[in-house]
Amino acid sequence: MDKRVAILLCTYNGSKFLRKQLDSITNQTHQSWVIFASDDGSTDDTLDIIREYQQTYGGDRVVLLRGPGKGFAWNFISALESCGEGFDYYAFSDQDDEWMENKLSHALSLLNDNPQKPVVYCGRTLLTNEEGDEIGFSPLFDKRPSFRNALVQSIAGGNTMVLNKQARDIVIKTPKWQEIVSHDWWVYILITGCGGEIYYDPLPMIKYRQHQENIIGSNLSMLARIQRIKKLMAGHFKRWNDKNIELLKPFTDKLTPENARILNSFDNNRNANIFLRIKMIFEAKLYRQTIFGNIALIVAIIFKKI
Repeated sequence: MDKRVAILLCTYNGSKFLRKQLDSITNQTHQSWVIFASDDGSTDDTLDIIREYQQTYGGDRVVLLRGPGKGFAWNFISALESCGEGFDYYAFSDQDDEWMENKLSHALSLLNDNPQKPVVYCGRTLLTNEEGDEIGFSPLFDKRPSFRNALVQSIAGGNTMVLNKQARDIVIKTPKWQEIVSHDWWVYILITGCGGEIYYDPLPMIKYRQHQENIIGSNLSMLARIQRIKKLMAGHFKRWNDKNIELLKPFTDKLTPENARILNSFDNNRNANIFLRIKMIFEAKLYRQTIFGNIALIVAIIFKKI
């Protein structure tokens, strides 16, 4: 029997590209799915489009949910809880991308290898412009995903993520309605922290559309890197870490002993004197995926911006 997949499609005024995304989902080679469209208050034609697909595929395969109105991160986590536990896997979907036709079957073939622990599939993306023309790829990361990496870097977009049931059951315990920097980074931190596995796929399975309405873009250009350095020096990275650590506190007893030790060192020493901060980076063995990223990490530690 095919594994059942809940597809969590979060929408907000997304009518411009929504049909292309819905068509790419309904044309998947893996057909045992239910779309849960969680709308966060659209005022354009988004709801009309979703209802069209409900009429075509039935209300049992396209379900319309009312989003919590707490921003995109909480819309995803709320949908993850609201869809219920009657599924084997849970896939996040943005409203303006396009999936390769074997996206689900490919992700599930990897996730099936490890059914007894929390596992999340994520991966690289094929970038397209507004018209759908291919313009490149997201960065390719080759270092092993881990909690040591997750504390200081988000490696994959939520729009690529597929969670197994065990991972879903952890994520939905996120305390409502605390501020979340981004749901994909939070999932990466939480699942690795609790001893789960992350499969980072170097083979792109979605077309990630870049356009002006994107909340978060691919950040590939040198200008984007310079902007990230500016944000780091302005204290954005430090504030993001504050929020992530606060979110992790209710999960302290669920972290592996090693990851609990890493988090404690990170939390206690990132605001200490420079010698303790440098000692912490070596003891905790924190790392980012690229040379440029690790240089930025060292700069953040030196200038107390971590």
